[in-house]
Amino acid sequence: MSASDERCAGAAGYAPHPYIGGRTAVLRALAAWRMRWPGAPRVIVLTGSPGSGRSRLLTGFLMMCDPDGRRQLPLDQMDPATVPPDLPAPAVPDPQGRTAAQLLWLLADHFRLNAARGEDICTELAAREEPVTIVVPDVDRAGPVRAADEPARVVREVLTPLATTGGVQLLADVPRALAAELARALPPGQARIIDLDDPEWADPAGLVRHAETALAPGAGVPELPFATDPSARRALAEAMAQRAGGSRLTLQLAVQSLFMRPEGFDPADPAMLPGSVGEALDLHARRLGADPLTLRLLLAPLALAEGEGEGLPVQLWGPLADAVAGRDMSRDLADGMLLAAPFLQPVATAERDGADGGEPDGAQGGEEAGGTADGGRTLLRLMHPGIAEEIRAGLPDVRGAQTRIAMALLEAVPEQDWSRADPYVRDHLAAHTLDAGLLPQLLTDPGLFAHADPVAMRAAIEAVPLEQLGAPARTYLRIAPLLTRTQAPAAVRAAFLESAFVEDGLAPYAQALHGLGFALPWRTLWSVPLTGVRAVTAGSLPPPDAEGVAAEATAARATDGAGAAARHPVAALFVPEGTPGSRPVPDADGAADMDGATGALLVHDLLRPGYIDADPARLRRPSEEARATACFGFSRGTDSLRIWARASREVVATLLSDTPITGADLSPDGVLVVATGRGVTARQILAAPPAAAPTVPGQRTGPPDSAASDGLEGDH
Repeated sequence: MSASDERCAGAAGYAPHPYIGGRTAVLRALAAWRMRWPGAPRVIVLTGSPGSGRSRLLTGFLMMCDPDGRRQLPLDQMDPATVPPDLPAPAVPDPQGRTAAQLLWLLADHFRLNAARGEDICTELAAREEPVTIVVPDVDRAGPVRAADEPARVVREVLTPLATTGGVQLLADVPRALAAELARALPPGQARIIDLDDPEWADPAGLVRHAETALAPGAGVPELPFATDPSARRALAEAMAQRAGGSRLTLQLAVQSLFMRPEGFDPADPAMLPGSVGEALDLHARRLGADPLTLRLLLAPLALAEGEGEGLPVQLWGPLADAVAGRDMSRDLADGMLLAAPFLQPVATAERDGADGGEPDGAQGGEEAGGTADGGRTLLRLMHPGIAEEIRAGLPDVRGAQTRIAMALLEAVPEQDWSRADPYVRDHLAAHTLDAGLLPQLLTDPGLFAHADPVAMRAAIEAVPLEQLGAPARTYLRIAPLLTRTQAPAAVRAAFLESAFVEDGLAPYAQALHGLGFALPWRTLWSVPLTGVRAVTAGSLPPPDAEGVAAEATAARATDGAGAAARHPVAALFVPEGTPGSRPVPDADGAADMDGATGALLVHDLLRPGYIDADPARLRRPSEEARATACFGFSRGTDSLRIWARASREVVATLLSDTPITGADLSPDGVLVVATGRGVTARQILAAPPAAAPTVPGQRTGPPDSAASDGLEGDH
């Protein structure tokens, strides 16, 4: 299988692949891989320089692997050795914009695996009876943050484990710098690198055919003398292909530039034809009478944009161009649309809004940014990542440019209100600041933490050494897996962050979240880092009598009115014996844990931080009547808890935990006490209970309160 196969296929009269237009040698190798031909490698690593056509090649090959796609292709006219067998379509997880962990879980979802951890996914794939086929395209586009080098993580954390898993047949398109690393992970003969720039896989005839097709007159294409005459068109196509040196991208840019401004073009002058992407940019500028540096400065904001596939809002293009250039570029931008047009591509708003990892529509997202569900936004991106790579490589000071971009993005936030910021600003400011080397200084704003896309924010923070992060950033990083797993809207993220800040002793940051306009479901009152708590109970202590002796009988009889109001609300924490400050559980209450081992109690103030030194025998639980007439009830799972209004049975708040919940209780006045493997936290429920419908009967019809405590009075 080599370049000589191209000539053999042409001599045999086979039709080329209508989408690829060549690449016979590579298609034969991929077809042999797909059918598991004897001697074919189990793993193929496809690579090449940016613009070599890897994505197009894989797309064309996957057309023949898909049952619906096969029906649209003239397979009976094509070289049989290039056509894979009619098998079920392979799994094709898309890494664009995703982290390595997200890519793994895409595979787990596709194959319906029961893995609880990412490291178990390959183990479960290996245990399947039938082998699986996986194709991973565009690894170079992985990750929400460029500086985090997610492609390398995908190769090391996803592709290498897959490649070394028996029963997995893998085809992956990876950057050249990572191709050898992936192939080295396997014994000789199990992996093969196909480098599209290597002469073995070259396709000069296909490149000429590509140019000839692009030059042919058609809809929207001007009728030019060197395009309408077949022989002239063929000669120009051959010259373009030879000059492009195998780069499909260079050839495409040359054709687009030519059609944009055909005046003065001499097909016989080789100086008119670019030999690289950089030359295509510079030649186009000169043919339009512009300075090539001006074109590069205009395109630089798009080249430096994060989330390249999502696009940059057009209203930010001008301010960011000014920032990169260090001068006013408004006139250049107004006069330069024809100059920049061959290198730009509009992005469909629905494509961006539907991207995974973004804010769900209607959840602190498009409405807050101003506008409708699509935000009324026009988005632009460079038509190929290879253009962005060329422009970035030519910038003399990328870090300085990113610093100025970050400052311009901050200025674009209306009155520093993140709820009104453009989604691009709030989601990608951290990545720009990371490139500028200034991210730790940014990570002090709780509003940004709540509004930014958690996937992008987490990836940016993880790229900074932990010792350089301040306390708020470390708190964010601690709960980031919870935020990314739930993909909750901003208000829910703010609630999780509010509790996390209190848990980590950052109460001012928690308080700041309450002043940002969020309808938070709770206010976190206190948190103690106490491990080993088996259960919690919300109760009260009776007031002492005038002689300093507890008025036990009075407190026991008091269920309403002044007696109840005088009692001191507390939380009883059921802890292992020997816990400092604890007291043994009174035998009379029958409080022992489920294993029969006796325990102890710590008494904590319910409404404010601080332990209370009190005799556990004095503790009183709310009466059943008080619980039945309370506004809220709750239901508890292993790591989640729901608060619901008793009258309407509607859920008013949901709590998720990154560690198992070991105990929970809810006081009649709506203070939720939860114990996890991390500690104990009390939250005052703020949500207003929905009014009951008139037809709701008075008796209990919903789920009973969760079995929340094994403390003084057992389950309830």
